[in-house]
Parts: sequence; C-alpha cells; structure tokens
Amino acid sequence: MSSKFSAADHNYYQATAHSTPTHPVLHGDVMADVCVTGGGISGCSTALHLAQRGYRVALLEAQHIGFGASGRSGGQLLPGYSSGQGPLEAQLGKHVAKQLWDLSVEAVQLTRQLIAEHHIDCDLQDGHLDVAVTPRRAIELRQYQQELLDRYAYPMQWLERTELRAWLSTDRYQAGLYDPQAPHAHPLNYTLGLAEAASRAGVAIYEHSPVLDIHGQSTLSIRTAQGRVSAKQVVLCCNAYVGSLSRPLAQRIMPVGTYIVATEPLGEERITALIPHNVSVADTNFILDYFRRSADHRLLFGGRVSYSGRDFGDTAAATRKRMVQVFPQLSDTHIEYSWGGMLDITLNRAPDFGRTQNNIYYLQGFSGHGMALAGFAGKLVAETIAGQSERFDLYARLQHRPFPGGRWLRTPALVLAMLWYRLRDLV
Repeated sequence: MSSKFSAADHNYYQATAHSTPTHPVLHGDVMADVCVTGGGISGCSTALHLAQRGYRVALLEAQHIGFGASGRSGGQLLPGYSSGQGPLEAQLGKHVAKQLWDLSVEAVQLTRQLIAEHHIDCDLQDGHLDVAVTPRRAIELRQYQQELLDRYAYPMQWLERTELRAWLSTDRYQAGLYDPQAPHAHPLNYTLGLAEAASRAGVAIYEHSPVLDIHGQSTLSIRTAQGRVSAKQVVLCCNAYVGSLSRPLAQRIMPVGTYIVATEPLGEERITALIPHNVSVADTNFILDYFRRSADHRLLFGGRVSYSGRDFGDTAAATRKRMVQVFPQLSDTHIEYSWGGMLDITLNRAPDFGRTQNNIYYLQGFSGHGMALAGFAGKLVAETIAGQSERFDLYARLQHRPFPGGRWLRTPALVLAMLWYRLRDLV
C-alpha cells in the first residue's frame, strides 16, 4: 500500500530532537513588516536575519518547525550546487559562476557562525567525502577536483582506491575526494535552533497555520484558517510544499521523495571501524547513496528516491539492501528508524530565488543541496528587503523553465528520464 510521507513516520531526527518551545496557532489579525511562510531552514533564517535588522516578522508554518526537508535530510553542509558549475557558467558566464561558487562557500561558513553565535547543539562534525563507484566516475571526480582548484581556487584532497581503506571499511569505491571544510550536522536540531534564535530576536512564530491565500499589492493580506497577517512584504519559503500558493512557482519545481534509515546503535568501536574519521560520505552517481555516523554511534544511510512522491515499497528493506552493498559487514544489523521526506528540484538543479511581484520574494529549488544554502538564502533575502539586493540578484538572474508535461504528465516523463540516469550510473 502506498502512503504519503507524514510527521508520523519513524524519524530518527524527531526521536533525538531537543526539547524546544511550541508555538501557537495563528488566531485573529496580526500586523508585521514581513511575513515569512515556511518554518524550515530558509524560513527561520530569513526571519532571524530580518529581526536582527529591526523588522517586525511573523512566520507561518503549516505543520511544525522543521517538518519538511530541513528536518529530514542527510545533514551534509556542502559548498556548490546540485547542478554543478556547468549550467551556471553556461547561463551567466565564468565570472558570475565563480561569484556564485564563492557565495556557496560563504553559506557553509555562515552556518558555522550561526551555530556558534546562537549556541545551537546539533552535533556539528567536520569533513565530507565524495566517492566514485565506477572507473568512469573516478575520472569525472578527478576532473572535478582539478576544475575546482583551477577555476575556483578551492582545494580538496584526492584519495586513491588503496588510500580509501583508511577512511571507509568497504571495497565498493574506486576513488575519493575529501573536503575538510564541509561539515555535517543533525538537521532538525539545527533548524529548531534557528527557530529559537529567531524567536529570541522577536519573531512571532505560528505553527499549524497553513497559508490559504495571499492578496494585495502595497499591503499584503496573508490568510490562514483562523487568522490573517497584514504585511508590507512576504517571503515564500515553502519549497516542495508551495502548491496552490503560487502555481507558476510550483510548475518550476518537482517534489521528490527521499528515504533514510538509521541502524540500531553499533557502539563506538564498530562505527569507528566503518568510518574512522567521522566524515559524511556521498557517491557521485545521479541516484546517489549517502551516509554518515550519528552522535550515538548509528549509521545513517540514505539513497532511494521516489519521483511520484509516494512510497510503494518497504523503504527500510530496500534502503538496507543498498547499505549492505556498501558495508557487507552490517548484514546482521537491525534497522531501528526509517523515514522519508520531500525535497524540491528544479529542471536544471540550480537554485531558484526571485520575486513574483515587487514585495513577494521566494526561495526554492535547493535540489538536495539546501542544508547550508537555505540558511544563506535567508540572509540574502533579508539583505534585499533592507535595500542591498546585489547578491540576491545574482541568483535571480538564473533562468528556470517549468517541468515539461504539465500537471499530469511531468512525473511520468521524469521517471523515464531517471531510468536512463540509473542505467548510466551502472557504467
């Protein structure tokens, strides 16, 4: 039987989330300078940075803080974009693509700064490792390393197959690329920490208050089932859940289901033997596997996707099978948590930031690369509202097209395209 993802799935991050204050449902009329819709990383960061600039901010979340991808992800804080630099260079030229790369590096630095400044306890650990499954992927990874060094002055450490054994207890990979500047963290506790910081800065946060519609020009009316916010400006941070709030924006993203499992506690000795340096790991396949250690010595492993947004199979068993392909020594290991979530991808896998009208901004299309970039996007849109739009406008220059096939055919079309990429991953 198929099912949509829900807050009730067995999510390790929810089970290990810190206790934080709950926020009320919006009742009645509220006045604000800016209304932010969406309580994920981008929404909480936007609200925080605006409040720090002196704006009155109301944040409306349809479920609870961190409900979506922000509280369910692999937790990797990486520079760059899911698209790679190629599409950025093709659209905007090498100079602007270099600026965008540098901003993505700054996004990781900002995340570290926010965690330190607001004392967010989210198990931050340094280091990320990209790994190649096939010889062809190893060649591509080597080329990527050289490109980052030559064009963007960003060094990473190359690891031959024989060297990888000191990093990962597996024979699956041909080569690796280590980035000491890219950390990983507990994504839900990070998001909750941002929300707490925003609340302390004066943001009025309302949970279980989905926005039904937005109307107006110079003054905007943001209506929920039991209340309304009147604001001069709105920032849409809904991502995969934008839905009917903006049909044009919804047509430019595809909600994709992703899946992660967490093993039973393996003990410090056993998990350290698997991943000695406590790095996060992702392979370079289009349909990729990614994994890392948890603070309580489990293996967190993700890798399956659903382009229909529904889970038609036994997620735990299927993801566990992929895990055992990487680490056969875990064949006797029990899966204790299994969950899914929705992320939003764009057709070119580049982020989609901009305005739908002069006073309605949006942040979407992180395409699985939002753990650091979403928080930085919140800072950029706050800068823009305050009158400094140069950096935000670099992203707004990126062109995005709707997914082909319209409302009913775009998912089957994408499923067929993904089949081709899965076959290519095997070569």
